Amino acid sequence: MKKLGKDQIKQLRALAHDLKPVVMIGKNGITESLVASCSKALLDHELIKAKFVDFKDQKQVLAEELADKCEAHIVNIIGNIAILYRENPDRDRELKIRI
Repeated sequence: MKKLGKDQIKQLRALAHDLKPVVMIGKNGITESLVASCSKALLDHELIKAKFVDFKDQKQVLAEELADKCEAHIVNIIGNIAILYRENPDRDRELKIRI
């Protein structure tokens, strides 16, 4: 997976500013169903926010695990919210985000 540059991260952070969290990480932590819903959201939106309801003290490790399982990039972690990005593999489809 290609690493994001500083300018790309800055642009993605700006785009994510108004987004609402679509994935909630609760008492069960990182489960297969959470990874599946996160992958689906990344396929649909490319840029998402995941909110830590529980495991707030382990958010860095869990965000890295979730990003690894979803083959996504961690754009940033702000408070209890992680911003994840994965480019849509379908190049023919009109992409929402161009970086």
